Amino acid sequence: MSGQTISEKIFSRAARKPVLAGEFVLADIDCAMTHDITGPLAVKGFYKILEGRKEKRVWDPDKIVILFDHQVPADSLDAASNHMMLRSFAEEQGILNYDIYEGVCHQVMPEKGHVLPGDLIIGSDSHTCTYGALGAFSTGVGSTDMASAFATGKLWFKVPQSIKFEISGKLPDRVYAKDVILHIIGDVGADGATYAACEYCGPTVKDMNISERMTMCNMAIEMGGKAGIVEPDEKTETYLKVRIPGFKFDSRWRSDEDADYVRRHEYDISALEPQVACPHNVDNVKGVSEVEGTKIDQIFIGSCTNGRFEDLKVVAEVLGDNKIAEGVRVIIIPASRDEYMKVLKAGFIEQFVEAGVLVEAPCCGPCMGGSFGLLGDGEIGLATSNRNFRGRQGSAKAFVYLCSPATAAASALKGRITDPRAV
Repeated sequence: MSGQTISEKIFSRAARKPVLAGEFVLADIDCAMTHDITGPLAVKGFYKILEGRKEKRVWDPDKIVILFDHQVPADSLDAASNHMMLRSFAEEQGILNYDIYEGVCHQVMPEKGHVLPGDLIIGSDSHTCTYGALGAFSTGVGSTDMASAFATGKLWFKVPQSIKFEISGKLPDRVYAKDVILHIIGDVGADGATYAACEYCGPTVKDMNISERMTMCNMAIEMGGKAGIVEPDEKTETYLKVRIPGFKFDSRWRSDEDADYVRRHEYDISALEPQVACPHNVDNVKGVSEVEGTKIDQIFIGSCTNGRFEDLKVVAEVLGDNKIAEGVRVIIIPASRDEYMKVLKAGFIEQFVEAGVLVEAPCCGPCMGGSFGLLGDGEIGLATSNRNFRGRQGSAKAFVYLCSPATAAASALKGRITDPRAV
């Protein structure tokens, strides 16, 4: 048998036999996550699967996590009903339920110790691929698949081929992981990595902290990837040791030198300028210099892509003691309660409010257009989130641009898309 990628090794463990890309396997799930939007359908499907059985129990309540983040606090009667249903299900089954608005699921899962290197994790949300930043194979599934996993603890997979993205060079001033991943998506296209494991490596990735790696892995789905993944290292170990008592680092979760990749991409980002994804597709990426001056109505800074302390520290540095521009509204949402407390203790929330920003409690917020901060007809939004599809953040007649927190902060000061290096 030839060498294996880290993804093939994870599937080999989960399938209990050596496997390579292209094989179909019935794999054991290490953890399953669902939230307040997709969870109710999964629960209904679970009961349907076990219809007629006297005992309707999930396969392992300790391996299932429920979070409320998309519509919190409940913003409609339907949302309130969904929350009540999931609370009842969690209590009945003995499942951990973060129903006290702990934050965005993809931030809470890693920071609360539910993700380990080598794990096979599913979530009924496409950005579950975020957890690959810790060396797990994590991927989004539909509510029907989640229902099946609730009942059996297993799912069928086709072991994905891997694409290696080797990134080198020192990040230029005010250029960040978000700019790197937008550049990659713009290069390979929205379907350039369909059903592939996007493996990020190289000196630049090695230098990235866990927050930056989460940004990279989070957006693997935007180029069609089944997962994004980074080999765990000493930074992974440091991150997990403070979250998981007794955590022991396992060095086997890395790709073999003779592992087979369907493609390899190399990038030198030494001269990369800040990047912006333009309406209405994430792969419609341009350098900030090409869109600079575009007037903005609303700026959203947060989400599972860029709502961590490290992101908001950059925002604070760019804003300084200045006020946001007249005529632009800015919403900042830390990704979790823990991240919110870091930002609070650093004094950034006071700084943001004094600048004219609206700071909200941890949640998905405007990202999916299902709660608050919606864009109206013809309005233009700039966001640090991960999708800019038509109607994603409100009206189908609105326009959404995506960027890094630094570009968002600089644009907030000017009221127009602005190169953060010029502020």
